[in-house]
Amino acid sequence: MESLGKILEAFLHLDKTLEVWIQDLGPWTYVLLFVIILCETGLVVTPFLPGDSLLFAAGAMAFKFPQHLGIVTLLGLLFAAAVVGDTLNYGIGRWVGPRAFRINTWFLKHENLAKTQAFYEKHGGKTIVLARFIPIIRTFAPFVAGVGRMDYRQFLWFNVLGGFLWVSICTLAGYFFGAIPVVKDNFELVVVGIVLVSVLPVAYEIWATRRKTHR
Repeated sequence: MESLGKILEAFLHLDKTLEVWIQDLGPWTYVLLFVIILCETGLVVTPFLPGDSLLFAAGAMAFKFPQHLGIVTLLGLLFAAAVVGDTLNYGIGRWVGPRAFRINTWFLKHENLAKTQAFYEKHGGKTIVLARFIPIIRTFAPFVAGVGRMDYRQFLWFNVLGGFLWVSICTLAGYFFGAIPVVKDNFELVVVGIVLVSVLPVAYEIWATRRKTHR
């Protein structure tokens, strides 16, 4: 429980966490951020890793410590991590195939797969772009696309577009707004707000589906 509390605290105070990483790791911070985004988008076992909030915090730190985190380099590396991550996840889903829906474990829950599949059926290929901004769905969308054997060229187009928009919007938002006093002084509330706003589309989809089923 103590370790879980420390992890939760690190997530809520990502600005302070990143400051420590920058001081301790220097340029290796780039590598750590790359790996986190790669795992969050590329492995169905790590949907719990921070995505939107980490990008926002990284942008804020790039503004605060430009000598350690260059915004152009940061954007390029995080974009590459997002695209490679979704590509890896697509490849894993294509390899696993329909067997994925016969697996129900802590890291591959039917519930998460079903939600992603429903989202995918409603929005089609655009799901790869839209899912970038939705926690959990973001991790499972490329996997489900691979399971469904979505045409790779079509997937790659949506993957690149979605990765560019996600990384650019979230990181630059942190870069331009993260230094504002009210944001800086209430960073943990901002992180919680980002997560809540991100899950609103999923919450609405669930509510709308249940309402329709009830009727």
